[in-house]
Amino acid sequence: MASALSSLRYGDSLSVVAISGATAVLCEAISWLLIYRTTTYNSLRASIERHSRKLDSMKSTSSGSGASGGAGSSSQPASSRAKKMDRVESSLKDASRELSFAKLKSGAVVAAVLFVVFGLLNSLFEGRAVAKLPFAPVPLVQRMSHRGLPGNDPTDCAMVFLYFLCSMSIRTNLQKLLGFTPPRAAAGAGPGLFGMPDPKVN
Repeated sequence: MASALSSLRYGDSLSVVAISGATAVLCEAISWLLIYRTTTYNSLRASIERHSRKLDSMKSTSSGSGASGGAGSSSQPASSRAKKMDRVESSLKDASRELSFAKLKSGAVVAAVLFVVFGLLNSLFEGRAVAKLPFAPVPLVQRMSHRGLPGNDPTDCAMVFLYFLCSMSIRTNLQKLLGFTPPRAAAGAGPGLFGMPDPKVN
């Protein structure tokens, strides 16, 4: 496919974009096969969404009762509400951490696929400008956009830079289209697999 597109005008650019798109589809298919279709992933996702809705409801109820009256008008002590919110937040963080662990297997396979594809593209387009940038990028960006290219034209675009941009944009939008993006609460519940200790414990 790459050799056929290379004979066209902007063929190298189209080849990189097409391979990036095909790789994104392949990676999402692998992720669906290993993770997204499993009962564990779906149950963890449902648990995160359920805890998130419950936490939002408790926060809105707490703020509403605090604005409407003093401590005596509340049917539930503030300390009791705070403890319940802490338990829900803890459950949300635990579910988000388990979801991150569950995605490790597919992440390793996807990383291997991306590594192989990058090596293939690097061998096909090594030392060749695959596109022309409409402007001269800043020096920091130029280190990547002009990496491995001969000459001093700052508008020459290397395969690495174009592949990086395509991989980020195509796969992100594909995940949104297919509904494979993680729950928003999972991103905000904690910093990932190895979170910082909760300051409330100290």
